[in-house]
Amino acid sequence: MPTIRQQGIMDGMEITRFGHAAILVETEGIRILIDPGVFSIADVFELTGLDAIIVTHQHADHLDLERFPQLFRANPDAALLCDPQTAHLSDYPWRVHQAGDETRFGPVSVQGVGGRHAVITEDLEPVANVGVVIQAPDDVRLFHPGDSYDDVPSDIDVLALPLSAPWAKIAETAEFVRDVGAAEVFFIHDCTIAERAYDIYAGHVRRFANGRVHALEQHDTLTV
Repeated sequence: MPTIRQQGIMDGMEITRFGHAAILVETEGIRILIDPGVFSIADVFELTGLDAIIVTHQHADHLDLERFPQLFRANPDAALLCDPQTAHLSDYPWRVHQAGDETRFGPVSVQGVGGRHAVITEDLEPVANVGVVIQAPDDVRLFHPGDSYDDVPSDIDVLALPLSAPWAKIAETAEFVRDVGAAEVFFIHDCTIAERAYDIYAGHVRRFANGRVHALEQHDTLTV
């Protein structure tokens, strides 16, 4: 059974939130950071010892280019993975990954999922979006979809669920969480929700989720 904590060492995969879509995944001694964006708390840009930094797509709430240099300097050996479009936005040594691509960090596998950001309006130019599945040797599979509900990988144990966005409506969110069918779900991409309205969104998800649903606060860690 998962536990939520704020500090200490525990066995298993540990997932720590750092605001909006940013999460730190730690398993088997590997530290992988996903989507450090403009809504992320400052602490995320002070992390060290990262093996990989992954960006699902180019939008500022997933990649803060102003604060990213600090993170890059503190983690010069970290692999930088991103979608093809984001790789051309800056001179960092990005490694492009796309759907089906697999990158290994020791015993931990990172696989690209999907290719397109959810449609906000057809009048806007399409943006690439590559989510990731992170799999530990004990077969725990975590899915961070970035900004899309389009792709549903199989056998997902833990889902980082975008709860609100200009591209989403709650009916789609509920259908997505039901289709993924993860035993553990925690919310990301929620800085667009007013505090007084948060439980409305969360309540709809809880009605349709197949497993446990967690609303993690800043610095909370879910261990599975």
